[in-house]
Amino acid sequence: MIKIRFIVLCLLILTSLNSCGIYKRSDVKDNPVNIDERVKKNIQEGRGIRFGKGATRGGDFDFASSNPLWRASIEIFDFVPLSNASYSGGIIITEWFSSENKGLEGSRDLKITVRFLTNEIRADAVDVTIFEKICKDQNCNTKKIESKLEKEIKLAILKKATLMEKEGFQKYYERKGKNKATILDRKTKR
Repeated sequence: MIKIRFIVLCLLILTSLNSCGIYKRSDVKDNPVNIDERVKKNIQEGRGIRFGKGATRGGDFDFASSNPLWRASIEIFDFVPLSNASYSGGIIITEWFSSENKGLEGSRDLKITVRFLTNEIRADAVDVTIFEKICKDQNCNTKKIESKLEKEIKLAILKKATLMEKEGFQKYYERKGKNKATILDRKTKR
């Protein structure tokens, strides 16, 4: 008996709310088809609310031109074609390139991989790996090698990035004036 009363009460409430005008039939020409435009229109007319920023399509993008480590690496590897240069992935991979002419061992090619571990200019920010491919006749052997070249490349990237960052600060100093730059200088010395 209680279930029947509850169902009757619900039906009665639904029919009374329907006639009050809560549901309003709208024409297609009055409402935009694009959902983003429809949401904007509803919010402007006061018919809807939105909590926070809402869903965004895509992500936040960092631009490679603002990162001195990335720019320095690209400039250092301008002598060899790059097979992969992904800023968002934090990696640069060169093509195989010849380091020496053919000798008794056969042709010797190198491939360099640079991984960025952080955007800050510091000693552990960059990881350099070198691979060597030695081909004798038709047989090729590829292996990872450790040499002074890894450390030299890493040091060259860090030096160039430091110079680029200083150059960027100098441009800021010249544009914004001495007062703001001195405040920034004091903050960085702490």
